[in-house]
Amino acid sequence: MMDETGREWFRGALGEAELAALDASISTNDGPGVRLTLSALGIAADALAGIASRVAPTARVVRVIAFDKHSEVNWSLGWHQDRVIAVQERAEVDGFSAWTRKAGVWHVEPPLEFLRSMFFLRVHLDDADADNGALEIALGSQRAGRVRSEDAAAVAERGDCEVCVALRGDVLAASALLLHRSGVSRVSSPRRAIRVDYATVPLPTPLEWADASDMAVA
Repeated sequence: MMDETGREWFRGALGEAELAALDASISTNDGPGVRLTLSALGIAADALAGIASRVAPTARVVRVIAFDKHSEVNWSLGWHQDRVIAVQERAEVDGFSAWTRKAGVWHVEPPLEFLRSMFFLRVHLDDADADNGALEIALGSQRAGRVRSEDAAAVAERGDCEVCVALRGDVLAASALLLHRSGVSRVSSPRRAIRVDYATVPLPTPLEWADASDMAVA
């Protein structure tokens, strides 16, 4: 499991063949935050499963998202948490709230304890640094629990922050509740990454995950 920082690095975790398969999965995307099917992981799926099992043996993939930041599609995001999950159907279950429907998929915010059991792997397909809009994380901020958007910056800046400088093939594991942000890229080189979200406990019935293997690119 990850330590109190809420993150763990797996440097050089993926080889070139696995990275090439991931390159192909997002080569036609033209915007940030594009959802992919589980099959987009291709031959990298086994390697990522091995990394995830080192974080939590019961981990299962619940979402795959591609980020493709470059000179024509550039963005920044302030400090925030990603607190919603995708499910097959809406159902009223205690603690699950703030229902929304995005691209035909139901999304909901689960209880805090459920979010504490989740994490993500961020796979770097390009070298990343402060110049091309690398992710920045607030170390240990997951311990603050659910953080209101208006308080996020203050909570993040109480402790140490880390710009996630990475090389192609590096994988970052991070708590789902870890505060993070990213700035605009100031250079022409791309900054592509794939984020794979994992759950370690089952959803309460009748809720079911919007299975990543059935999610169309949206």
